Amino acid sequence: MSENYSVSLKEIVDEMHLEVLSTIKDVSEINISCDDCNRPGLQLTGFYEYFNVDRIQICGNMEFAYLASIDESERRKRTETLFSQKIPLLAICRGHEPYPEMLEFSNKYDVPIVRTDASTSDFVAELIAFLHVRLAPRITRHGVLIEVYGEGILIVGESGVGKSETAIELVKRGHRLVADDAVEIRKVSRISLVGQSPDNIRHFLELRGIGIINTRRLFGMGAVKVTEKIDLIIQLETWDGSKVYDRMGVDNEYTSILGVKVPSLTIPIKPGRNLAVIIEVAAMNNRQKKMGYNAAQELLSKLGLQMEGKEKVNDWEVF
Repeated sequence: MSENYSVSLKEIVDEMHLEVLSTIKDVSEINISCDDCNRPGLQLTGFYEYFNVDRIQICGNMEFAYLASIDESERRKRTETLFSQKIPLLAICRGHEPYPEMLEFSNKYDVPIVRTDASTSDFVAELIAFLHVRLAPRITRHGVLIEVYGEGILIVGESGVGKSETAIELVKRGHRLVADDAVEIRKVSRISLVGQSPDNIRHFLELRGIGIINTRRLFGMGAVKVTEKIDLIIQLETWDGSKVYDRMGVDNEYTSILGVKVPSLTIPIKPGRNLAVIIEVAAMNNRQKKMGYNAAQELLSKLGLQMEGKEKVNDWEVF
């Protein structure tokens, strides 16, 4: 997506339990917009080619050992060069004490400094994971997201097709609601999508004829979840007698969201079909496929037939 997102330094400080050593502005007014970080070992030696100034810079044992190995005037010069790049943040790991010139150049170039006792590797992993979620590309789509047997099922379809009614039946059967009506989908990694509800409608669900209900208050905390990975997309549509529906499950259909392919199914609706049970089976079957078992493949093999499925990919971005 073309839209850029940011996260305040205060959120990072609170989430990572950081100690603020130096900053001119209030931490709530400082925004970070890059979801990656850098250890500036090469930069402290003078190499700035391919240096991304938007990344958070992290100094640990290696960087402080190098700075301790050079004389004070050279250390001061190289430290100022790093801070003069207007980096967004310098994070010091393993509880190292910053050199006086670091605090001086922090104020001069308006670069905040924070500190943690965590090891550098652990801190980098935690920080990148946090930033990838908070700064992830995202879209909002009409639908229902529910966790069924550990699988994140995104139910989509025309308004009034029965998405919310199916969701409430699944909740009654012990599954957990994540979002109703609007689902905010974030691309948290190259292969993963995570969905959640906008804050202002979280846990609320609309049932025509009844109105708005609060799922958490009505069914308890065990009936809701804040976020869930999207493992399967189910499109509900009114049964069309002229349309041929897949009866074997040989063909593989995917929906591309933000460049990530997600397995998808189309389930036709007509009186007598128990959608909650069908979706439970779809969730378990999808889980089996991820674990390497395909029932259609086994059946065809026993019949002496070759499985030649087709792959179809729908792209939500063009809708």
